[in-house]
Amino acid sequence: MFKELDPILHSQLRLAVMSLLISVKEADFIFIKEKTNATAGNLSVQVQKLKEAGYIEVTKVFRDNYPNTTCKITPEGVNAFEAYVKVLQEYLQIKQP
Repeated sequence: MFKELDPILHSQLRLAVMSLLISVKEADFIFIKEKTNATAGNLSVQVQKLKEAGYIEVTKVFRDNYPNTTCKITPEGVNAFEAYVKVLQEYLQIKQP
């Protein structure tokens, strides 16, 4: 009947991160943390899960002696996000009796 929603993207925080990155393509950790109202620890765990799934690339560098983590959506991440949205739209088109 319906395809299953991607469990990686079905997490509220991971979906929020992907929604941000789909529009800006790349963002630093602090920006994502502020926009999602997540704690640094929770966001770090969820970013790692997205990275392991191949949905984002994570780059860590030092700027002015401070660590800077940047997240960038991958082509695989774009495809997964678009597929997730399509399946969600199918669910929303269910006709009620």
